[in-house]
Amino acid sequence: MNPEAGADRDPAEELRALFDTALPRVYGYLLPRCGRAGLAEDLTAETFLAAADAARRSDAAPVSVPWLIGVARHKLVDHWRRTAREERSLRAVEGPLELEDPWDVEIDTLRARHTLERLAPRHRAALTLRYLDDLPVPRVAELLDRSVHTTEGLLVRARAAFRRAYLAEETGDA
Repeated sequence: MNPEAGADRDPAEELRALFDTALPRVYGYLLPRCGRAGLAEDLTAETFLAAADAARRSDAAPVSVPWLIGVARHKLVDHWRRTAREERSLRAVEGPLELEDPWDVEIDTLRARHTLERLAPRHRAALTLRYLDDLPVPRVAELLDRSVHTTEGLLVRARAAFRRAYLAEETGDA
């Protein structure tokens, strides 16, 4: 959205033009991170609803593709949080913390994606934000609404869970 467009600017028309440009990029950002087309479509719709809401407000920041990607990231993190809360309510006890050992193996991308999809949402969220989005741990902590220390512990457990699931799939124990 162009704030210098003047008083005769049509926010709805600007949003429609941005929609045409940004839709493939927002959906393209979400799909590989959530792994399911239906979920990516829902989160993309939520992202553009947020953009429409922002376009109506005069005090809002200009809506742009980077802004939309940021909103999409937050929508995805919110989804992971909701899913994690639902799983926590179903499961009262989690296994003990396992210490990470060095694991430097070249992995097959498709199998890694499949393994990532099978992890608990909080583990999937932490690994995706840290390693796919290449965010530093403090930013991951901020997005997951955790302290840096607890996020580091979460990443240790997430990597261990990923390794166990990946190796179980390799040996056919999955």
